[in-house]
Amino acid sequence: MALKRRNSSVDEAEVERFSRHAADWWNARGPMAALHKFNPVRLAYIRDKAAQKFDRDTKELDCLKNLRMLDIGCGGGILSEPLARLGAQMVGADPSPENIAAAAAHAGQSGVTVDYRATTAEELAAANERFDIVLAMEVVEHVADVKAFVATCASMVRPGGLMIAATLNRTLKSFALAIVGAEYVLRWLPRGTHQWDKFVTPNELELAFERAGLDVTGERGVIYNPFADRWQLSSDMDVNYMLVAERSAKS
Repeated sequence: MALKRRNSSVDEAEVERFSRHAADWWNARGPMAALHKFNPVRLAYIRDKAAQKFDRDTKELDCLKNLRMLDIGCGGGILSEPLARLGAQMVGADPSPENIAAAAAHAGQSGVTVDYRATTAEELAAANERFDIVLAMEVVEHVADVKAFVATCASMVRPGGLMIAATLNRTLKSFALAIVGAEYVLRWLPRGTHQWDKFVTPNELELAFERAGLDVTGERGVIYNPFADRWQLSSDMDVNYMLVAERSAKS
């Protein structure tokens, strides 16, 4: 039974659902296989946006060195670890103790330093945590209150810092591909992973960013290329998309 959290945007049913797969996060052929395939494109997007903002050379193996980054809703850490390998000072946070235990165990075996915490965005913000970059990747469609969640995450972005989010658009196309196709036909994801009515349109997410004091500076769609068997950036934002927003250096 999940603990009830007060003043939190956490959806406990979602936490329990993902906690059941804690042991499978690093199994590239298991329930999280789709995320493993998605990882390279989102990792490259984050790296490139960070390098552009903080004047880094992406050819350097430690191009994210000294950048403090938060991966909120990090799950088993499949994004946190490669970012740490690029030099980022990573904090991986997830409300599921089971997910955090799996993430910490894998990082220990891999020799990668990540500060994993079983906590929520609200608890981190209340502790006055601040970051150069806050990541909310494949998370906003799983929270109980998108506006409150984005506002909380945005409050932890330092002046001149970035927040990057990846999520699913609420369109008929996304229902057909991300739920019917991915969960029921292709079985890329466990059934029930997503609820279409919780998908967030780009306009809704942009407005949430703006109300939280951030300026949206970039947006890209992400599509699956079946011929190359990989995900790639696209102008098509009908299903998967990513947004990057910035806090003014004068804030």
